Amino acid sequence: MNEEIENTLHREDITLADTKKRAMAFFIDEMLLSFLLIFALWDSFSNAKDMEEIINLTNSFVLEYMFMKIIYQAFFVMQYGASLGKIVMKIRVIEIKTLQNPNVLSSLNRAIFRIISEMLFYLGFLWGILDPARQTWHDKTARTLVVNA
Repeated sequence: MNEEIENTLHREDITLADTKKRAMAFFIDEMLLSFLLIFALWDSFSNAKDMEEIINLTNSFVLEYMFMKIIYQAFFVMQYGASLGKIVMKIRVIEIKTLQNPNVLSSLNRAIFRIISEMLFYLGFLWGILDPARQTWHDKTARTLVVNA
């Protein structure tokens, strides 16, 4: 981790969120958004005759689902510094420079690169596990850290 960042976190008594908390927050957010998609498309899902139709229906809304995830992540991170999963896990996202909630552009950047990381076999998330500052690709591009609330 960058020594300047480490000193700032120590001075402000801020600790990085551990990987387990981040993973659980991710799981909570994914379940919530999946249930929202199913709820929104309930009529179509209930009319599906078999699993193949359900899979085809889900695949036909991939772009809408990705857009929904971007809006969800960007809005909550900008507004509250955390998605609902992060709030439950008592962690939050801060900009490295200001130690505050990310601004609109940082939040949107983070949300978009989060989707890109997911599409690339979650390699950006793996990067975060191996990084000393626990920064995923979306954290690095947005210049953010995930810390304990």
